[in-house]
Amino acid sequence: MKTTLTPNPPLARFAIGVLLIVAISLGIFVLIMVPPMNELGLMALYLGITALISALAGYAAYRFGWINHSPTLHWTLLGGYALASILTFFNVWFSAQMMFVSPHDLLLAIILLVFASGMAMALGYFLSSTVTERIHGLKAAAEKLAKGDLNIRVPVQGRDEVSVLANAFNQMAEQLQAADQKQRDLESMRRDLIAWVSHDLQTPLTSMRAILEAVADGVVDDPETVKRYLNTAQRDVRNLSALIDDLFQMAQLDAGGFPLNKANASLSDLVSDTLESFTELAKQNETTLEGNVDPEVDPVHMDTQAIGRVLNNLIGNALRHTVRGRVSVWVRRTSQGVEVTVSDTGEGIRAEDLQQVFERFYRGEKSRNRGTGGAGLGLAIARGIVRAHGGEITVESEVGKGTQFTFRLP
Repeated sequence: MKTTLTPNPPLARFAIGVLLIVAISLGIFVLIMVPPMNELGLMALYLGITALISALAGYAAYRFGWINHSPTLHWTLLGGYALASILTFFNVWFSAQMMFVSPHDLLLAIILLVFASGMAMALGYFLSSTVTERIHGLKAAAEKLAKGDLNIRVPVQGRDEVSVLANAFNQMAEQLQAADQKQRDLESMRRDLIAWVSHDLQTPLTSMRAILEAVADGVVDDPETVKRYLNTAQRDVRNLSALIDDLFQMAQLDAGGFPLNKANASLSDLVSDTLESFTELAKQNETTLEGNVDPEVDPVHMDTQAIGRVLNNLIGNALRHTVRGRVSVWVRRTSQGVEVTVSDTGEGIRAEDLQQVFERFYRGEKSRNRGTGGAGLGLAIARGIVRAHGGEITVESEVGKGTQFTFRLP
């Protein structure tokens, strides 16, 4: 449904303005001329009659929309000047007639009024060019914007309504440009998503197909070799299952339907259990795995399973990229809630990758080798879970020195 904004007609202001002009004119007449009461009454009558006729003429021009039929703003303004000049001429001529001015003086007044009216119209037309030129500039910019030139901007001159309109146009153009860039990024991400999902699904499927065909065709019949092949197939199945679970959780987070079963629970126990599950991997990497939880942290209102997923993703990432180093988990209570930090002394993240590490399917390691990482959904899911709890997650890193992820729960 279209919404049309129509300005309120300024009829009340117009009527108040006419009455105010009549009152000021009579006040000046009294102060300067000090007339007797009968002349003051006549002057009030003359001014009232001419003001009424002028007001009716102005209202008729507004009511019947004569100005709306003008082909250009120049002619609209010129028509306004012409109407004002005609009414001025009528007011002076009528007052002079009623005051019995001599024919010679009346004719001279008419000539001077015609001259003044013409000069006012010429000057008004010239000055209105500055307004119409700016409006034409806005019109040309709007046409270019409609054709797809989102880089177009208009110069902002002055502080009047046209300047406000120019500012609004520039803001609209910037928002359209940002929306267009976001759409392009989403389209690029969609293409990458299809390519990356295809890669991450095809790799284990190809491996399993080769293994099953080799076993089924009798290419391998040694029991040890068959067992090794089946173990590899089981690992590929687990990888596929994990990827599908990640995709399902990501879809839930995108749809805003990720279910949270929040309750008061022990975050210190959750951290302890998570660290214990990574003990073997830490030994294989010859990495020290440590945790420190402030005693006053518990209880925390959270979804234990979901926050456990966040800790698994962060600690798992840290261990994958840290060899012969240290991975630390620190938990402390702050005035805003609970703060959890997972830091490592690993290879670090490049500055150009820091802004994208939480994007789905993004991986700094471009070969997408599953030995050095998953499908690129872990950090995106971690951010979604933390945000679903009303918190936020950040990252700091320096190449060669390590990385630190911090998430906060209210």
